[in-house]
Order: sequence, then C-alpha cells, then structure tokens
Amino acid sequence: MNNSNASGFEGQWEKRWHPLRREWIVYAGHRNNRPWNFDLKTGGKQSVEYDPGCYLCPGNKRVNGNINPDYKDVFIFDNDHPVVGLNAPAISPPLAELHDGLYKRTAATGIARVVCYDRRHNVSLTDLNPDQIKNVFLSLREQMNFFSEHPAIKSVLIFENKGEIVGVSNPHPHCQIYATDFVFNLFQKELEAAAGWRKEKGTNLFAEIIKAEQADAVRIISENEHAIAFIPFFARFAYEAYIFPKKKHATLSTMTDEELHGLAEVFQILTRKFDLNFKTSFPYVMAFAQAPVDGNEYPEYHMHLLLCPPLRQPGLQKFLAGPETGADTFMADTIPEEKAAELRKIIL
Repeated sequence: MNNSNASGFEGQWEKRWHPLRREWIVYAGHRNNRPWNFDLKTGGKQSVEYDPGCYLCPGNKRVNGNINPDYKDVFIFDNDHPVVGLNAPAISPPLAELHDGLYKRTAATGIARVVCYDRRHNVSLTDLNPDQIKNVFLSLREQMNFFSEHPAIKSVLIFENKGEIVGVSNPHPHCQIYATDFVFNLFQKELEAAAGWRKEKGTNLFAEIIKAEQADAVRIISENEHAIAFIPFFARFAYEAYIFPKKKHATLSTMTDEELHGLAEVFQILTRKFDLNFKTSFPYVMAFAQAPVDGNEYPEYHMHLLLCPPLRQPGLQKFLAGPETGADTFMADTIPEEKAAELRKIIL
C-alpha cells in the first residue's frame, strides 16, 4: 500500500517499542472490525456460594484425601499436583547432559502453592472490599518473606488464571505460587532491559515508564498516593494493564501495609472497570513481577502487577496465532489509547 492510501491509518497502524522486553509490538487497529466467523467467547460468574464438588471450598476433600479447614478468608496450601517440588526426582548424571551439553535436564525443584482468596465460591478478587484484597496481598507478602529466606528458591511467580477462557481448572477464587530454583524469563528480561537503560541513559527504566505514562495521562486508569494502574503505550493485549506501587520495591517483601492497601484500591478500580465495560466477570491472567530472591540485591527492579486479559473486545478472544506463537512477536488489532479511553470513561 502506498503512503497516500496508508495515511488515513496514522495512529492506528504502526509498531511500538516495548522497553521492558526490548522488542517491537505491531498495531493494526483498522483490522479490529474484520469479519469473524466463529462462536464468540465470554466470561462468566459462578452462581453458588458453596459447591460440594469444589476441592477448594471449605470443608471439602481434596484429591489427596486432605480436608480443607473451615477457613474464613485466605487459605494457603501446598499444591496437590505441583509443577515443581522439593521431592522432584533427581536426574542421574548420565542423563543430565546429552550431545556434548547441547541438551540438558535437571530436577524440577521448587515449591508450588495454592492461595484461596475467600471461602465463597462465587466471588472474585475484584468482588472483595479493599481491606480484604489488602489481606490477600499481606498474605502474599508473608509468602514472599518465607521464600526469600529459603535456600532452594531463586525466583517466585505469583499468578492468577481467572476465567474458563484462560484455562483455569477451578473457578473458586484463587491464585497460585510457583517458587523455583531458576529465574523466570520475564524477570530476567526486565532486569537486562533495566541494566541496559541505566548504562545508556543513567536513569531507572521503570521510573521513566511511570513518568511517561503520567505525562501522557491518557492511558492511566486508576491512581492514588501509593499506586498507579495504566494500559501502557506498549501493551501487547488489548486491555493489558500494569499496576505499580509508586515507591520502588524489588519484591512484595518490603512493601508497607499502607502501600499494599493503596495497591489493593488501584487493583479493584481497574478490575471493576473491566467487569463493567464487559458486563461480566472479566477474565485475565495476572502475574506479580518481582526480582529474584537469590540473595543478591536488585536496586534497579521495580515490582509490578501485570494483567493480560484475553478478550480484545466484548465476546471476542485474542488468539496467539502465527506471529505470536510462530514468531514470538505480538501483533495487536487495537490501539492502547482507545482501550484506555473505554475504561477511563466508566464512573464507579
């Protein structure tokens, strides 16, 4: 297409640099209304407060035979089907390296836990009041304190898969913790990006991103004294959002109670707007991005929450297809400023 024909798509058809991943994101907003011939996806909300068949509800039996206590708020236990474990089978030396070190394997060492937010089966984290959300975050801070001192753990991923559309195996409100003996790829990428920015510019990359979003203002969804939420300039998913505590912390461990309360308030405003905008309990994948806990200091890192909703418009899923899965390059059919505007106009 020549420039004269393309000029009408200015601001709708471009690529943007993702400073934390150091990669290009391609935007083609003019494609968002293209024909769609498949069934539309939607979110959903559970109708019952207690489900006798749910292995996360209070008093129910889990697959290993343990009975859940009659918990009232947060309940944490070691995952019955862990992806990593301290008792993971060791790999014999002849199998540890193959083809002159080209292929390697080792034990899947770590700790996997489940964190139930609430006893009720039919609520989400968004539905809780800010004090209850703060209590969840306080519990996660306690978990981080534990893992930070554990000799086998180097990195901790706290994440929530919310909604059937993202593959959650149980709708009871909960998140998971994977504490591993290796550093998760995203955290390593962000550390390298921050180090590169510091060397080139002499400033903190995360602080510059927050400053830029505050200067542009149009993508900010929620902000208070202690935290800020925005759809970033470089969002990959249509409604992808970042939540930062305003004070720099490498992990949850050093955040104060007041800061966690501010984080809870900003989180709830953002996710309530998601729900209202889509008129459903809005699905997402949420991750707490934190520095490694391997005993080293990471003064450049600024922990944050990353929410990646799979819907690119009501009822329509963003599939990771050819570019994303085949070439590890995101291509978006929406523009961050447009999606932020949708949420910003919602009055709570």
